[in-house]
Amino acid sequence: MKLHEQIHADLITAMKSGDQLRRDVLRMCEGAMKNDAIEKKKDIVDLTDEESVAVVKRLVKQRKDSASQFTDGGRDDLAQKENQEIEILATYLPAQASDDEIRTVVEKVITTVGATSQADMGKVMGLAMKELGSDADGNDVRRIVLEILV
Repeated sequence: MKLHEQIHADLITAMKSGDQLRRDVLRMCEGAMKNDAIEKKKDIVDLTDEESVAVVKRLVKQRKDSASQFTDGGRDDLAQKENQEIEILATYLPAQASDDEIRTVVEKVITTVGATSQADMGKVMGLAMKELGSDADGNDVRRIVLEILV
């Protein structure tokens, strides 16, 4: 079953069970996928799982940014809602690499390119993200690269 089909099936289940938060999040996600398909001049059924995952990742990133801003603004109630939405969306993402796995890849890349300072961060980030692909969040990779290159 394709990702967008799974989301649609879960949306129907959420509507039947009365889970309003899940229903709203999945509707929003399905709408974002439809918009992405329209931008690409495709039908939603023609979206690949990689394209669907990219949409879900974008939505998670937006929610993380919003939660951070709400927290900074003293609106913990809204930040909590955004975090609940992130939890729902995260169930549709592939498993992320652990910090140890990211560290192993980053150390290998640093050795390969001969990076010695933060000035080499661009080279390291580019190769590490290419190797890790969608298995790691760029912010996590960046944090680990900075820890190692200090």
